[in-house]
Amino acid sequence: MMSVLCTRSFLRARSLERSASSVVELSKFQDFGVVNEPVLGYLAGSHERNELTSELKRTAAVTEEVPIVIGDEYIKEGEPRHQVMPHNHSRSIAKYYYASEKTIQKAISVSAEAQRRWDRTPLHERVQIWQRAADLMAGEHRQKLNAATMLGQSKSVVQAEIDSAAELIDFFRFNVFFLKESAKYQPISEDPSVTLNSLRFRGLDGFIAAISPFNFTAIGGNLAYTPALMGNSVLWKPSDTALLSNWRIFNIMREAGLPAGIVNFVPADGPTFGRTITASPLLSGINFTGSVPTFNWLWNEVGKNLNVYKNYPRLIGECGGKNYHFIHPTADIQSVVNGTIRSAFEFNGQKCSACSRMYVPKSLYEPIKEGLLQERSKLKIGDPTDFSIFTGAVIDDKAFARISGYIKHAKNNPKNKILGGGEFDDSKGYFIQPTIIETSDPHDKLMTEEIFGPVLTMYVYDDKDVMKTVSLVGSSTKFALTGAIFAKDKNFLQTALEELKMTAGNFYINDKSTGSVVGQQPFGGGRMSGTNDKAGGPNYVMRWTSPQSIKETFVPLREIDYPYMRN
Repeated sequence: MMSVLCTRSFLRARSLERSASSVVELSKFQDFGVVNEPVLGYLAGSHERNELTSELKRTAAVTEEVPIVIGDEYIKEGEPRHQVMPHNHSRSIAKYYYASEKTIQKAISVSAEAQRRWDRTPLHERVQIWQRAADLMAGEHRQKLNAATMLGQSKSVVQAEIDSAAELIDFFRFNVFFLKESAKYQPISEDPSVTLNSLRFRGLDGFIAAISPFNFTAIGGNLAYTPALMGNSVLWKPSDTALLSNWRIFNIMREAGLPAGIVNFVPADGPTFGRTITASPLLSGINFTGSVPTFNWLWNEVGKNLNVYKNYPRLIGECGGKNYHFIHPTADIQSVVNGTIRSAFEFNGQKCSACSRMYVPKSLYEPIKEGLLQERSKLKIGDPTDFSIFTGAVIDDKAFARISGYIKHAKNNPKNKILGGGEFDDSKGYFIQPTIIETSDPHDKLMTEEIFGPVLTMYVYDDKDVMKTVSLVGSSTKFALTGAIFAKDKNFLQTALEELKMTAGNFYINDKSTGSVVGQQPFGGGRMSGTNDKAGGPNYVMRWTSPQSIKETFVPLREIDYPYMRN
């Protein structure tokens, strides 16, 4: 009897030790609270304004050379290319190079090899790197990030601060927090002295391709580094028009201690990059933000190559939207006007969530129209180093041609009427004036296609047709990213909340359709707006792990048959 008790005590002690070891990494996490990074004010005479002004001058004075980086190797191949200032396209801020197919294949090999080592790095060590990086971004590198974003992506000071400082920092801190919370879960062990169940996170076997857009510096950081946090290696293809700000992030992460080869910096021609990654058996995931046609092409290529891959690649994409403001006859007019101006025209409507269509009741048409036109006339467009501007230039010549094409369509279609704006000039910078259009056709392409520019189209409906018009919101376009309703009528708000349930992944009530904050409004849309994996929320980090369940039994199995068989 004593022997049995001693054996059981030993087993229980061993199981408790094992149980403790299963969460030992969790115990090594620094216990910290997480809050959103404050957005600095940049008032005249403030420290941050003086520091940023100096950094803008330093950044504008040089053309920084940016290499391809694979592991520890810095590569410069082919003809150099230049990132220019959108608001002054005669001035270059970065010189960079496109990776060839052979170089991309090399990056894949280096990345896959690095992943095997990195996946064995304890979680708490990875977390320490991310925390150091967030502190560097919030401190000594903050204005370097902001300056590169303002000059390279033509963002105003507040739009840069919200993006390349606050949101970027938030992604790094909140994703660590969400990882910590997820790591608390362990499966049920009914009797740990007999059987202990545990769960551990693994990276994905192979490499992740991160393809990031120009419009948010923070998105580049999130797309490339959240998979890395979870034990993956990454080929990061930054946008040509956000190259310098993304290069800043890459160097901050290396300074924070991220080993070489975990994230590889691979500017490249889009089709060449896409063909090469989708042909590789080692592809384990694509993290994408960009256009529907590009994401569809990638998905199609992955489908063609399924028999090639070691794993089923995970496809995560955010593809923009045709975001709406729906105005009820009981809406607060000033809130509608101010919210719509900000949503439609901040950063030239180049936010994935920007309002580009609005539905206005006849009873409120005149005051809303006059309010929009009055506020629009106050907006100053120009060089973002002038702190009095509202917004700068659109990103490049392609965007300028596309957006101005929609304005020309409005001018040539009798169903449409330009109420304000409509001017554009690319002689010095890619400037397009904020444009407000009224249409009599709710299915005109101005109301259904993503423009991704400072163009707002308004459709006026009869007050009696409220619900009929609500039905147009979801039926007239394939997108479902963000949307907002404005009303004081509580019954309508409740009805619209249900009727418009599938029209927006981020839904706003009496607020503008832009401005999601990490940890507060996790971001993503359905339908053709993307896979809705909710960046900035707790589920996003878990998309980048392949968990392993472990069962350890401490009592040997002595029988094959079952008791009921012994009658």
